[in-house]
Amino acid sequence: MLELDSLDQAAGLRRMIDHKPVQVFAVTSGKGGVGKSSMSINVATAMAAQGRNVMLLDGDLGLANLDVLLNLNPRYHLGHVVNGERTLDEVIVKGPLGVSIVPAASGVQRLAELGTAQNVGLIRAFSELTHPVDTLIIDTAAGISDMVISFSKAAREVIIVVCDEPASITDAYATIKVLSKEHGVERFHVLSNKAQSVVHGRELFNKLSSVCERFLNIPVHYLGTVPDDEHVLTSARQQRPVVEAFPRSKAAVALKSIARKLDTLPRPKDARGDMEFFVERLIQFSVTNGMSLV
Repeated sequence: MLELDSLDQAAGLRRMIDHKPVQVFAVTSGKGGVGKSSMSINVATAMAAQGRNVMLLDGDLGLANLDVLLNLNPRYHLGHVVNGERTLDEVIVKGPLGVSIVPAASGVQRLAELGTAQNVGLIRAFSELTHPVDTLIIDTAAGISDMVISFSKAAREVIIVVCDEPASITDAYATIKVLSKEHGVERFHVLSNKAQSVVHGRELFNKLSSVCERFLNIPVHYLGTVPDDEHVLTSARQQRPVVEAFPRSKAAVALKSIARKLDTLPRPKDARGDMEFFVERLIQFSVTNGMSLV
């Protein structure tokens, strides 16, 4: 067992981490079925098309699906990193337009049960990463598990995907409430998916925004609207991002606009960047919960 001293560990990681500023986004939702993974894939691909070195991490440990959605056949996965069998560089597979995909292990219950504090392999992997990365997008699980909380706390920005279902808005609000009130997360961006129109998507945002401001006193930011578009389903059947398969479709145009908007958000200014911030926050989560790493 390896007991963590937060200051010593953070200092060690500070020396090891690649000195390039990295923007970290956690993509989550209150409930499943809102298109969260599709949005993660397409935003990552669109940002890669804009010249960013993007890494897409499958954060749904135990129920991984990014490799299936993209027709990838990874030899290794995050489980091998957790076990110390492979480095993060070794498990990365190339996705559309050069996006670096970090696959998780589908159907492996032990991974799904790991607490963040126990996941020393994952923490160490980020500190030793050599792949060029300036944007990290984490496709978290739906709901509000410990792993979703830890990824969201560690990320600089949290993207909440909603659609026009009462449960979607209700669960998104509950997710924001838990992350903000219990874990101090402050930066939320709302993406309206499968909307009938831009006006409709804005109305969905306004519903969520109004209750957040009224009951939580927390501002949430409108990221954009992805319209309901048959090309999204067609591209999904082809196991390709819609921004690559149908770049002129309504959904693709909207997603590329959202990617440009994300690219304008303030990025880390010093050389340490947000990759270090991401790793240190994971460490803080483990220390706060009084756990040790295996």
